Amino acid sequence: MVKELDQAIALRKNGSYKQSNELLMELVKEYPNDASINYQCAWSCDILGEEAKAVPFYEKAIQIGLPSEDLQEALLGLGSTYRTLGDYEKSKSTFEKGMDLFPESRALHTFYAMTLYNLNEHSKAMELLLKCLTDTTNDQEILSYKKAIDFYSTQLDEVWK
Repeated sequence: MVKELDQAIALRKNGSYKQSNELLMELVKEYPNDASINYQCAWSCDILGEEAKAVPFYEKAIQIGLPSEDLQEALLGLGSTYRTLGDYEKSKSTFEKGMDLFPESRALHTFYAMTLYNLNEHSKAMELLLKCLTDTTNDQEILSYKKAIDFYSTQLDEVWK
């Protein structure tokens, strides 16, 4: 099983997405309760643009239990997939779970902000993105305004007279 899983991952890395997906679909039939295979199968479906097919594999992989790094990526993948399918509330709760478990993940925060945008929570989305920007940029011009950007990020609707 490990050899076939490694082969499927290598195929995906080489751009042979359909062939990788076919192998992973066979593996998940043979090992339906293997979290890693379910996760890789979900990822494979996502790459092919088959988001609806990816959801049950992500959900099962997370339910079974994944190592920390894979869990973080699976939560991001599932949250993003829910968002692209228009299931914004599930997306939001998935990202919130991910951010509770992995608070330092800027990727989770960024994708969460997209979901907040879809839920018309624009102020919160902008606040997250601005914080991500000022916390991660190396751009000296932006950094010279870090204090102001951080201050205004939570007060975007405020008008001072």
